[in-house]
Parts: sequence; structure tokens; C-alpha cells
Amino acid sequence: MSLGDGDKAALRALAHPIRLQIMSLLTGAELTAAEVARELGLTHANASYHLRNLLSGGMIAVAGEEKIRGGVAKRYRYDTHRDPVGGPPSDEQRRADYAAIAHELIRRSAKARFAERGNLLGDGDFWIEPETWLSIRDRISGALDDLHRAAKPPRTSGTVRTSTTIAMFSHRQEESS
Repeated sequence: MSLGDGDKAALRALAHPIRLQIMSLLTGAELTAAEVARELGLTHANASYHLRNLLSGGMIAVAGEEKIRGGVAKRYRYDTHRDPVGGPPSDEQRRADYAAIAHELIRRSAKARFAERGNLLGDGDFWIEPETWLSIRDRISGALDDLHRAAKPPRTSGTVRTSTTIAMFSHRQEESS
């Protein structure tokens, strides 16, 4: 199944909210369609459909195959350091990614437990020196990499389920009036 080339395939891959949930699951573990289906309460066919869309869009990769009851099951993973299909995403693709993530944040926050401590929320439109921007962006990127590396399979004993959403970007240079 081909969804098209480059950005169009990636845009279509994120066109359904369940796909971000699948990508989140595949951060901490390589999972089969059956395992994704069980974790998210989907049918096997529905999980397979969404996995094929994510794979066609270059959002996930096949991590391996294994024999299960006489058949072959693919294990999928989400690699945060993958090379984007067709090169860096366009501005249109980035905006679509941000919109999809915003909707996912709304879904996740509906299930949140907001304790007195342990929550972090920040938002700002800052004017800072380029060197400062790059330094802070790189530190936050490193922390996000740490989270991805530390992620365990869903419901691993001794873990706590958390939600992390980060969106950082610089604005276009505004024209002087």
C-alpha cells in the first residue's frame, strides 16, 4: 500500500489520532500488531492498518520478524533518530505534526493526574539571542533523547506512565514597518 511520496505520505500517516498513540507505544518497545491491538483495545486488523500507514509514511520501521503459530509477525519500532523519508520535513508537514500532537495532548490530559509536584507546564514567546536559543534547544533535545532511551514497554513493573510533549521552533524574521 503506497500513500504517496514524501510529505504527502507522512501527512497521511498522521491523519488519524490513534497513530500518535501507536508511535508513543513503539518508543519503549518493539511490538507486533497483535500487541499494539491489545494495548490500545483495537482489533488486530485495525492495528495492522494503522501500522501499515505509519510504515508507508516513514514514521516507523520494521524491527524484525518472528514466527508465531505458523505465521510470521513483524515487530515495529519508532526510531526518533530516523532519517526522514524524502529529506527534512516541509513547513506544511511540521505544522501538521504540531496540530496532530496538540490533539494528542488534549486526549492525554483528559486522563492526567495533576499532583502538587511532578507536573511541568511552560509556554512562552521569547526573544533571545541565537546562541542562547541553540544552547537551550540542544539541552532540551538531549533530555528528550534521554526519555526515549529510558522508555520501557507498556505496563513494565516499577514504571510510571508519563506524558511529555515538547514543541520548540523559531519564528520567521518579521518585516520592519
